Amino acid sequence: MTDKTEALRHDPILSGRHFNETESRIAVASHPIHAMMVAFPIAAAFGTLGCDVFYWMSGDEFWARAALWATGSGFIFGVLAGIAGTIELLSVPGIRIRASSWTHFILAMTLLSVMGGNWGLRLDDPAAAILPYGILLSTLCMLMTGLTGWHGGKLVFDYQIGTQRGISKD
Repeated sequence: MTDKTEALRHDPILSGRHFNETESRIAVASHPIHAMMVAFPIAAAFGTLGCDVFYWMSGDEFWARAALWATGSGFIFGVLAGIAGTIELLSVPGIRIRASSWTHFILAMTLLSVMGGNWGLRLDDPAAAILPYGILLSTLCMLMTGLTGWHGGKLVFDYQIGTQRGISKD
């Protein structure tokens, strides 16, 4: 028996019978809903920062209103994607057992909090909120989006979370 086989036998997580059960339970035609929905808040987080920078450079209030709508839609779509992701996390044992899934979850919930705060800051006066706090929150949202997305991608590409295994591409 090799050292690796011996280690697997004694590792309570890797030897768990549900460890490799990672297929999405919330999917349309085998495409996970969470993975499809996260594109919207990601784009909105980057778009908010872009609108803030354009407002800062031009002073045109259009960009302040666009940033308000971008961060608001990003928050709303983020909550919807978060609901789908949370259901996946709690209902699929192979996802729930991995520490990296919980890291992604905590980062995503923190990101949603910052994005919601960024939206709330802008509701009364979108233009006045941009400098300095709005643009700082937008930058933080963009950085957190990158970090959260990197962890989500790691789950998909390294652990095949949410994917169907053993399907031929013929």
